[in-house]
Amino acid sequence: MTDDSNRPWLANYPQGVPPRIDIGTYPSVVAMFESACRQFAQKPSFTSFGVSMSYAELDARSARFAAWLAGGLKLGKGDRIALMMPNLLQYPVVLFGALRAGLTVVNVNPLYTARELEHQLRDSGAEAIVVLENFAATLAEVRHATSVEHVVVTSLGDLLGFPKGPLMSFAVKHVKKMVPRWNLPGHVRLADALERGAALPASKVALDHGDLAFLQYTGGTTGVAKGAMLSHGNMVANMLQVHAWIGHWLQPGKEVAIAALPMYHIFSLTACVMVFMQLGANTILIANPRDMRGFVKTLKSVPFSVLPGVNTLFNGLLHAHGFERLDFSHLRISLGGGMAVQRAVAKKWKRVTGSTLLEAYGLTETSPGVCINPPDLKDYNGSIGLPLPSTDVAIWSDDNRPLPTGEIGELMVRGPQVMDGYWNRPDETAKVLGADGWLHTGDIGRMDERGYVYIVDRKKDMILVSGFNVYPNEIEDVVARHPGVLEVAAVGVPDEHSGEVVKLFVVKKDPSLTEAALKQYCHDELTGYKRPKYIEFRDSLPKSNVGKILRRELRDEETKRAKA
Repeated sequence: MTDDSNRPWLANYPQGVPPRIDIGTYPSVVAMFESACRQFAQKPSFTSFGVSMSYAELDARSARFAAWLAGGLKLGKGDRIALMMPNLLQYPVVLFGALRAGLTVVNVNPLYTARELEHQLRDSGAEAIVVLENFAATLAEVRHATSVEHVVVTSLGDLLGFPKGPLMSFAVKHVKKMVPRWNLPGHVRLADALERGAALPASKVALDHGDLAFLQYTGGTTGVAKGAMLSHGNMVANMLQVHAWIGHWLQPGKEVAIAALPMYHIFSLTACVMVFMQLGANTILIANPRDMRGFVKTLKSVPFSVLPGVNTLFNGLLHAHGFERLDFSHLRISLGGGMAVQRAVAKKWKRVTGSTLLEAYGLTETSPGVCINPPDLKDYNGSIGLPLPSTDVAIWSDDNRPLPTGEIGELMVRGPQVMDGYWNRPDETAKVLGADGWLHTGDIGRMDERGYVYIVDRKKDMILVSGFNVYPNEIEDVVARHPGVLEVAAVGVPDEHSGEVVKLFVVKKDPSLTEAALKQYCHDELTGYKRPKYIEFRDSLPKSNVGKILRRELRDEETKRAKA
């Protein structure tokens, strides 16, 4: 760490926030979990579809799952298990069960295509997976090409009790037809796994800060999805950092938090699972936040006090019928991350809810929190806030020299929340993480004299769609496989709903290729947020003198067109 004189943000910390956290508070995520379950045993931990699970019930169920993993499947410390489901009660049960057994969790977006799922399972070497049956057909397509030996399948209504659970599972499968036909030989139902685990001895695994808790996949700079290795120490650190920042504004065991962000995403994983659990909050799980009518109905039914989200989520709520008439008297913290908060959205949010929309900043590689605005901020300020406790932030030039206050350069981060590196990719790790612990974020920013950080632009060509990273290299690689495509470039263009969307510039190989046909191909090969919204066919694409397609020229053209 640098001398405190080089940390101007410390002088502007909210009252009660320490300059550093004591990472030794918990030796592992599991230790935090078990402590919270003891302290808040009879309080509700998570609520889904109106059904709550107490901390004691979560403790017992996760212990059974851990026992089954260790005693039934003989999985041990460091083995990887993939989780592929939306926000349901099953997620925290299997998550903490896996961690208690010493396993490393690989979070998977349940909307992944077969191609995307295969890559992540193969790369991580996951031996087991827990999947919601709605997405089991995708797994069935690729399981043979992966190292997955053990499959646990769960239904939407599992853990919701009788008769609600079975009725919901039946309706989803047979009435709404939301479960495509699948075949996964040897699979085990989650209910059976929990029942078997109850008859097995408890799994007790010694864990410390150096043990690997998560492989959290991100595209990085190359577009090839890589697993950021997040240790128990990384996750404990960031949880404590965020708790130190917001804890004074919240009451242990009394908060009602909303988890609309998917828990497989690092923002939600740390905020909605780890931080809220340490606070003893009742976390309301929103399985489908795109259903704004249902979302508003849920918000109407609970005295919610903490609401994290991305800009598009807040914007969607503000335009949802009935949202303005909700009771916001309990709302203490509204936290925006994952993508830039738009000033117009923040202004309207404050007017409607009375709560300042606090912008924060982080990366998958930093577990994710780096900077956050003070909870007592009066109005949106356009900044990503101040560095969290025990975090160093600096602005560097292209030749890796620290720049003076106010100058623009690459945002650099150092702290206990910074990842150990990328899984099995020392070359990629070396590109972003120095021996001195400084992480290259790839974002361009500046810091003012008070220590507030502002993001100016992104150094790389990454496209940010509703808080999700989309990497042009991946999109172009997929589209270039289409037999009718000769050349392709993918860029991000502004969108009022999702911040940015993907636009393709394509040179045809087959003159008969249509926009509709190419969009259908992308629909089959790419997750929803990666699919192009616009496609423009051209006779040629701009290139450098060595033949490299110049995406920046295409983006500049789009900028000029938007201003015309």
